[in-house]
Amino acid sequence: MNLKTTYYKTPIGTAKIVGDENGIQSVSVLDDDALSEFVLSEDERLEVTNSDIPKCLQDCVTQLEEYFEGKRINFNLKLNPQGTEFQKKVWQELLNIPFNKTRTYLEQSKALGDVKAIRAVASANGKNPIWIIIPCHRVIGSDGSLTGYAGGIWRKKWLLAHENPVKQQSLF
Repeated sequence: MNLKTTYYKTPIGTAKIVGDENGIQSVSVLDDDALSEFVLSEDERLEVTNSDIPKCLQDCVTQLEEYFEGKRINFNLKLNPQGTEFQKKVWQELLNIPFNKTRTYLEQSKALGDVKAIRAVASANGKNPIWIIIPCHRVIGSDGSLTGYAGGIWRKKWLLAHENPVKQQSLF
């Protein structure tokens, strides 16, 4: 297996993208202030140009760019997340939550056919290795609260607002 890695600067942190010809294995977010102390070499920290992006990751970078520019609501990528069968089932179900919509952990458990599995579903959500593309940010608490998010609640709030911008009403 010859995994490739690239970095893409988003408005809410640097995305680390890992994958190969079998698909995207992970998209994680790094805090930009942590990058200076992080395990990245000076070369890795330099702005990555399109020619430096491994071919197998170019579509992912392009589609994330379009998402952040507000031009993309669905991703069309080959995904290859690594996890247990149960986790993969949960992550697959997350892909059914449409852009601009949210679902509660309870609704997510029901969609998977086991209302009692809510804690296991929430745990698998938290282990989602493919940030944004597998939209775990669209899952909220039963009371509408923005409960736990590996990337930080502020990022979850940002992503939900990005997907559902308040249109300014014209008074005239």
